[in-house]
Amino acid sequence: MKGRVRVSGAKNAVLPILAASLLASRGTSHIEDVPALLDVQIMMDTVAALGAVVERHGATVRVNAERLHSVEPPAELVRRMRASFVVAGPLLSRFGEATVALPGGCNIGPRPVDLHIKGFEAMGATAVIENGAVRLQAPPGGLRGARIYLDIPSVGATQNIMMAACLAKGLTVIENAAKEPENVDLANYLNKMGARVRGAGTDTIRVEGVEELHGAAHNVIPDRIEAGTYLIAGAVVGDGVYVENAVSQHVMSLIAKLEEAGVHIEDDVAGIRVWPAEQRRLRALDVKTNFYPAYPTDLQAQIVAGLTHSLGTSTVTETVFENRFMHVAELQRMGAEIHIEGRTAIIEGVEQLSGAQVTATDLRAGAALVIAGLMADGVTEVLGVHHIDRGYDNLVGKLQALGADIRRVED
Repeated sequence: MKGRVRVSGAKNAVLPILAASLLASRGTSHIEDVPALLDVQIMMDTVAALGAVVERHGATVRVNAERLHSVEPPAELVRRMRASFVVAGPLLSRFGEATVALPGGCNIGPRPVDLHIKGFEAMGATAVIENGAVRLQAPPGGLRGARIYLDIPSVGATQNIMMAACLAKGLTVIENAAKEPENVDLANYLNKMGARVRGAGTDTIRVEGVEELHGAAHNVIPDRIEAGTYLIAGAVVGDGVYVENAVSQHVMSLIAKLEEAGVHIEDDVAGIRVWPAEQRRLRALDVKTNFYPAYPTDLQAQIVAGLTHSLGTSTVTETVFENRFMHVAELQRMGAEIHIEGRTAIIEGVEQLSGAQVTATDLRAGAALVIAGLMADGVTEVLGVHHIDRGYDNLVGKLQALGADIRRVED
């Protein structure tokens, strides 16, 4: 593959930004560079079901939440996607109550909402879990600012608490906060709405509550996981792939590992160019996922796929989600030599993968199987592409433009 591929707006930034739009009691928000993804559509539907006016025009989404009529999003939408739970903070903060179903999403291990609830309770709310939903009630006079320490730097809990604090009385301090770029983007959007959020991107975030928020215009940051997926693909089957709109600062842990594996990378203000390692085979690596800025769990499956054809023995250790090696069995069907010991995958590089029929078990596993299919000899069929649709905007079209022999076959 060679040429240019443009990274779309970040899915994991758009989702909480759409939820944050519920905080605006006046005005319309204009959100730019919104990717055409199934998860984004679910969040748009969730916000609209609460009474917001949601309109999409190309990559622009407009949200007016002046006249909401519900504080209980439809359970069937929330259960389809874990990120839907971040509507809880905005609803609780603005209306003093919310009832939100316990969330669903990819089956990659338990992701409880206890840290979200712990934060709300610290701000004076009560929480009751019954009938598969969390019923939240703010104290008389609304939420109150508090000092909240997160046991782990949970991305979703940081987002939910940060949004809830925007209309709370006084100062909220979130310690051991998640540092992901998507949380920085959310904070920037909230500040454009009139919030007072400081420290996003560090482990301590301070939010001074205000009386009201308004609609705002905002450009979403590029999707670092999409960028990383194309960088890995370019490293193993590329011939000078330029990933336009990628931000090197957001994927520094991946760049460091690819360079360690013999890949040549050049970055400029507009994107990142990747040249493959010698023989298009990565050198063996030891990779360990963790919270940002460490190597992201959302790029674990893709690097495992790339290392199946590496020179030597690699190890990939997953510390974030306990059930995130389901793609290994599918890669083994293609001839990969991988075995699991606890939370570590040990990968013996093979000369060649073989095409096979495989099934995507989750979003990032789907992307990994596509990369493996591009590397393999023969034809690979990837089933379960609805998982890929959740997080990659026009993956097939973008890869075709780079010269990949790939097509989508509808049922």
